[in-house]
Amino acid sequence: MEPVAGRVLWQAGPVPATPRTLRPRALAAGMALAVTCLPACAPPSSTPVPSSAPTATSAPAPQGSASAPAGSGDPASCDYPAAGSAAKPVDPPPTGDVETTGTVAYTLAMTGGDVTITMDRSKTPCTVNSFVSLAEQGYFDGTACHRLGDSGLFVLQCGDPTGTGSGGPGYSFADELTGQESYQRGVVAMANAGPDTNGSQFFLVWEDSTGLPPNYTLFGTMNTASRDVVAQMAGEGQDGSYGDGTGKPNNPSKISRVTRA
Repeated sequence: MEPVAGRVLWQAGPVPATPRTLRPRALAAGMALAVTCLPACAPPSSTPVPSSAPTATSAPAPQGSASAPAGSGDPASCDYPAAGSAAKPVDPPPTGDVETTGTVAYTLAMTGGDVTITMDRSKTPCTVNSFVSLAEQGYFDGTACHRLGDSGLFVLQCGDPTGTGSGGPGYSFADELTGQESYQRGVVAMANAGPDTNGSQFFLVWEDSTGLPPNYTLFGTMNTASRDVVAQMAGEGQDGSYGDGTGKPNNPSKISRVTRA
């Protein structure tokens, strides 16, 4: 499905020590992702950034990196440089001997039911390493997904304990992209505020959103039952509070806890 022309989605990223306005990225047909983080993100305050203010005024966060190519089978060394203040107390992930083989699954106990995300370490080891670390520390527990797109862009954006779209874990890390990413129903991807600014925010794609550019790391998939849970919550609509056709979901869309499946 083609994105709605003119829609701007703000992408969320790590919160800097000094609040800043996050920079949206242009989407095909004029759409910029903000779900942020994937779909975009809101500014440090709870007031959404209007689509007419797409530029950021601060320097980008430090970039993270991985030393082992995805799929090599060798342990990776990932970089998670500090980036602002953590929205919730959490330690950064381990950086050495990061697993690059096998899959791991985590279940999000949400308002509408369980949503299980299966992640392939061979494709995005540093992203999976970060998600697992945050999940094991309870970072996502008791948080609400703060943004819903239900026209043109069909995503539920989660992972910010502040619920504003500006919260992050206090570190950033690099994108793990192939350039062939396609955001089809059932995939899970990282939201960001520009290249190599991943943090904790991610989005659940509950219907094809293939108009997005391949700028968001795909790190997981949902099975059909899980995707249906997200679609059912999304079916209750959103309040349009972000001014670009997206808004806070009418369903609480809360993640009560995240456990290994």
